[in-house]
Amino acid sequence: MKAKQSKGFSLIELLIVVAIILVIAAIAIPNYWKARMSANESAATAAIRTITSAETSYLTAYPTVGFGSLTQLGGAAPCTASSSSGCFIDNNLATATTAPGKSGYVYGLINTPSTYYIQAYPNVANTSGTRSFCATEDGVIRVDSTGVPIASEVACTMLPGLP
Repeated sequence: MKAKQSKGFSLIELLIVVAIILVIAAIAIPNYWKARMSANESAATAAIRTITSAETSYLTAYPTVGFGSLTQLGGAAPCTASSSSGCFIDNNLATATTAPGKSGYVYGLINTPSTYYIQAYPNVANTSGTRSFCATEDGVIRVDSTGVPIASEVACTMLPGLP
């Protein structure tokens, strides 16, 4: 009589495959989160650069108004340029003041006709990012490694700039 040959995997073989997948996942997931936080921080600094450029453009376009707020720099689509909606930044960025934008950062802009101060801080520390960023009219992006909102323009100017 012939012995019946089994087709398929044994329980031990399946357990070994699952164990290998878990080891790979344990190595890959922390690296994924670190890369994601780094990308969020890069997006936040790019947004601050964009807002800084928009402030300069807004001041040039509307010199009697001075520096603009995020609402004045943005505008809902289709955007028509005016002093109340300059159309210099995307409306998603202009409205990321209470809820986080795409990068998981919340933005704040305090302006007067002659000065402004912009900040970006992570919505959820250690998930969106670990650092806060700010800039003033000098255009230098500064970083706070604590990840909390930066209290004032004076506090921003005392922080180290990005390398």
